[in-house]
Amino acid sequence: MIEAISVPRIKKPKIRIHIGEGYKFVDKVVQANTLHTVCEEARCPNIYECWNRGTATIMILGDTCTRACKFCSVKTGRPTWNDPLEPTRTALAVKKMNLRHIVITSVDRDDLKNDFGAAIWAETIKQIHKHVPTCTVEVLTPDFQGFYPALEKVFAAQPEIFSHNVECVERISKQIRSQANWQRSLAVLRHSVDFGLLTKTSIMVGLGETKDEVIATMQEVVEIGVKIFTIGQYLQPTKNHLPVARYVENGEFAAYKELGLEMGFSVVESGSLVRSSYHADEQARLGGVFTFNE
Repeated sequence: MIEAISVPRIKKPKIRIHIGEGYKFVDKVVQANTLHTVCEEARCPNIYECWNRGTATIMILGDTCTRACKFCSVKTGRPTWNDPLEPTRTALAVKKMNLRHIVITSVDRDDLKNDFGAAIWAETIKQIHKHVPTCTVEVLTPDFQGFYPALEKVFAAQPEIFSHNVECVERISKQIRSQANWQRSLAVLRHSVDFGLLTKTSIMVGLGETKDEVIATMQEVVEIGVKIFTIGQYLQPTKNHLPVARYVENGEFAAYKELGLEMGFSVVESGSLVRSSYHADEQARLGGVFTFNE
């Protein structure tokens, strides 16, 4: 059982709400193409900033997840999604938004026993490369239950960045996401590195971990070849989700970033409202995927 730790002097980070023309444009494109975004489904605190910048993280394979992680507000249950045209519609939406870099994610689809949705993942990457050849693709995938043939389908489609989140430190992982396996997630990242892909992962803090455990996690993932690492504050999406154990100070986030760069990560994003796809285009640029002059 994870118990809350009271730290009254550190306050919950403030979320700025501003609905501008960029937000309205992204919302219109998403709705017109009948797409889901993790920005909405996971109640991301950065939705207003990112959508106002004209960017969004598109969520494929439906809006219902087969798992029930205790930090996540995405709907869980038995999926009914069946939409073979989704990869094409996703690519056309990316083209309409005139994006230089796109992040694609999905729910877990443990019900699709043949490949856990990997074929749709691969086709989505291919369709974006086909319809928007100037746009680089970052994928934030589930673990596909560690099934390597499924992972290889995604790898073979050549996303410019492959991302899979370990989500938290190993000690508390089973309490946070009971249907996942921390070492399996590490193996997914290792497979990506071995395939030659630029690889990324993320964790949340404020779930009951210690500073030493965060540092040990960073060391473990950098040693297998992960190049991009992000750390953000866990925020309880509803009263039915895990409580926040503590709010992390800005100075601690800054220290993690400095230490991560010293360890050998190419890019480290660390801050209270940082999420894995937050400013992903800038992370991609810093990671050498493209330059803004291209």
